[in-house]
Amino acid sequence: MSLARRVLLGSNRNGSPRRYRLLVPPLLFLAVFAAYAVEAFEVSGGVVFLAGDAAVVGVLAAAVLAYRRAGLALAWASVYGALLGYNADHYLLGLSGRPLGERVAALVGPDGLAFVGVEAVVLGTLAWVGGAAAARAAEALRSRSGEAPSE
Repeated sequence: MSLARRVLLGSNRNGSPRRYRLLVPPLLFLAVFAAYAVEAFEVSGGVVFLAGDAAVVGVLAAAVLAYRRAGLALAWASVYGALLGYNADHYLLGLSGRPLGERVAALVGPDGLAFVGVEAVVLGTLAWVGGAAAARAAEALRSRSGEAPSE
């Protein structure tokens, strides 16, 4: 497997199925949407460029996935799913005075989706680098202590 493919899609050393990892972005979307809907997460302030709680959830999930040898593309998608969960709450539930069609159109507007995409690429890349570095450090510690790698 080429380095670019391994970085983007991840590696799978022990042959365990990776298809379950694809459930992470939609589950993050639903979890963040629900957390904002029931006010477990909240936004403090006026104009929000980055939803802090959603970003933290997405970054943590992306770092854990990178530690488990998932690729950069899944890290981006995970952060995107979490940030989109906040946007769904904001547009669908937060703008209740507007018609549903207008709220949905605002949610799926290309400018907003692109902005969230840029945030997801930046945050997902940083999280992936941190998770991959932690995985390498753990692997180096295991090899020094003589343990076999687990996963």
